[in-house]
Amino acid sequence: MSWIANARKRLPRRARTLDVALGALAVIVAIAAVALPLAAGRYPPMVDLPFHAAQTAALRHYLDPSFHFREQFELRPFAVPYLSMYAAGALLMTVLPAVTAVKMAAGLMLLLLPAGLAVMLHGMKKSPLLGLSGLLAVWGPLTHWGFLNFLGAIGLFAMVVGLSLLVVERPTRGGLAALGLALVALFFTHVFRYPFALAAVVGAGLVAGKGLRGLRAVAPAALPALGLFGAWMALRPASLRGGLGPLTVDPTRLGDLVDWLHGSFSDPGEPRALAFGAATLAVVASACGVAGVVERRSPLWAGPSPGARARAAVVALGCAGASLLLFVTLPMQIGDWWYVYPREATAACFLALALLPDLPRSGVLRAALVAATALASMPMVALVTRSYAAFDDATRDFAAITRPLPRGPKLLYLIFDHEGSNRTTSPFTHLPAYVQAELGGSLSYHFAVYGASPLAYRPREGRESIVPPPTPPRWESTPQAFDVRDRGRFFDWFLVRRADPPDALFAADPAIVLSSHAGLWWLYRRVDGDGDRASGRAALSSSSPEGAQL
Repeated sequence: MSWIANARKRLPRRARTLDVALGALAVIVAIAAVALPLAAGRYPPMVDLPFHAAQTAALRHYLDPSFHFREQFELRPFAVPYLSMYAAGALLMTVLPAVTAVKMAAGLMLLLLPAGLAVMLHGMKKSPLLGLSGLLAVWGPLTHWGFLNFLGAIGLFAMVVGLSLLVVERPTRGGLAALGLALVALFFTHVFRYPFALAAVVGAGLVAGKGLRGLRAVAPAALPALGLFGAWMALRPASLRGGLGPLTVDPTRLGDLVDWLHGSFSDPGEPRALAFGAATLAVVASACGVAGVVERRSPLWAGPSPGARARAAVVALGCAGASLLLFVTLPMQIGDWWYVYPREATAACFLALALLPDLPRSGVLRAALVAATALASMPMVALVTRSYAAFDDATRDFAAITRPLPRGPKLLYLIFDHEGSNRTTSPFTHLPAYVQAELGGSLSYHFAVYGASPLAYRPREGRESIVPPPTPPRWESTPQAFDVRDRGRFFDWFLVRRADPPDALFAADPAIVLSSHAGLWWLYRRVDGDGDRASGRAALSSSSPEGAQL
């Protein structure tokens, strides 16, 4: 029987060599799956990404007087601590253009999904290579809305669970430090996810650690972020103190759960891509399950104890089940925090991926199933890449018409026409916020009006020439309510997306004249004196063939 002992020694070494190669390939695949759509065009058609870019730029250029950020905004890095993506983007903006930097920061948030799942699987004594399955959650509706902080947070949540399981098994200083840093990162990524992460840490300690011994093992790592969270609870703004209201369990939502995982594009290929991914993972799970049963009957088997895996599975099931319970319980809106319960559909399905059976030890089967896991997300990646590339054609006129704007413009924008993309939710609604990201200045509408932003407008009294006038609810979606006599005085540039010339909107203010026109975009400016108005019209008539036709 000595050959069995020798085989047990050789097999792990071979498996480790194979896993290193497969791991390197998995990293390349994950980066490519995230990067290809983001690189397909200049402006990704994510609804909120322009304002993520604007807020990142405010952090980067806060002390630069030419951007006029400090005189408009107060920074609230602790009261509303959605900072990790903005901090990463601001650092990247020191060496990269604003749009490129924010796309890279967005990619880092999305890569936390497969990375966090890989750590969670490792803590559950499974192959982290199955973390590639997390790519299926990357290009869903939450991404196309631009809820990147939330997606990064659920990736960090999975990482926290995995690190907790590792610390319970072996409480080293390195493991405790990694768990503590992950919790702090989660706090500064999406503060509302932190209490659930803390509950998961406690659950991992009690279940995987078999009681108070396990809880004592993870407690030191939770203390720093727990202190941060306690201070935030005392200091958070009133807008984030809203109660949940009466909560009722609505099991009928379960029938709509899959619908919240797609529907971002008016393309029948999207649900097909999601179905392909689910079916492929089902095949992978079945193959892993059968191989696992066969291997456990082999005299060469030397895997983790069934009890340890079962306890880890209970923790993972509890995490996914908690998100599912939130999905059927939470309201659509809590204070200024909107689209609340639909987010939990993605969280629940993503965390459920940790329940996949482990990869087999056979090298050939292992490589084949890793390849299949990677393949599961490829149709969705290809569809999103095509759609994002097509949006580049629809935004060339926007890039052209905004190029002549000066540093620090006071820009009012009105989006009447939302045609030009296959997105089911208009990516044009906030597109002009990229102007603030690149040039600074003021906007007629900004996320700073809400209490859920790390930026807040300074009091307007005494700063009427610096802080834009407040906007009523749904201002960005009701351009027809614009009255230049009421809201035009503050601004010196006016950008309109509309098929017909919008001259009538500005007729009541003769100081506002047309500056240029490109596609569906019309740019107006405020001028001083008849001479400036005449020169503005002359510049328009000679600037482009489109302008000459006006």
